[in-house]
Amino acid sequence: MTIDKNSLVLIALCSLATGCASTEPTAYSALSSAAELRPNTADRTGRMPYRYQGNADWRQYSSIIVDPVVIYSGADNQFGKMADTDKAALASYMQSEFSAQARTRFAIVTRPTPQTLRLRLTLTGAKENTPVLGTVSRFDLLGGPYNAVQAVRGREGTLTGSVNYAVEIYDAGSGRLLSAYIAKQYPGALNVGASLAPLQAAKVGIQKGAEAFVAQMR
Repeated sequence: MTIDKNSLVLIALCSLATGCASTEPTAYSALSSAAELRPNTADRTGRMPYRYQGNADWRQYSSIIVDPVVIYSGADNQFGKMADTDKAALASYMQSEFSAQARTRFAIVTRPTPQTLRLRLTLTGAKENTPVLGTVSRFDLLGGPYNAVQAVRGREGTLTGSVNYAVEIYDAGSGRLLSAYIAKQYPGALNVGASLAPLQAAKVGIQKGAEAFVAQMR
């Protein structure tokens, strides 16, 4: 596989800018928890830039309701020109992954009972992989070293996709907001497999996000 000079320059520029068309998440104004969210000064990775944390003791909860994933339609969404069918595919995948991970910690229920949480997920943005160049940039003389450094830092690779979403956790009985955060997830910078299909990086990000959600509930 060969790349012309212009493509190499493009990769170099994207490397310097930490990826083309980077979609850094915001405290999305149309979220129910928007007024509660604050910059997360404890986060140095950029994966959870905004957060609200109450004083909930997760050990008191044994079951969870996972609401259907909402596709964010606010003016500050970060889907770019992504097709509605792709948004729907990612929302469906998010529903499946978060439910599967939640099931490792909680009983999944459909009605509020004592000691039940309600999980509300909102898909707020996503970016597709850049075809061909995203994969090639893992190996070529410009992108390879840069991505190696990004992998060590746990940061985003070049020309790769990502996913942005909001997590809101409520006490199902009272409706009280217990925790909320905005997240951005993406695959490791050297994850070649995640660069092959347009939505694969976003899906890997969803997998990582689901795992991170359950990890904080233990």
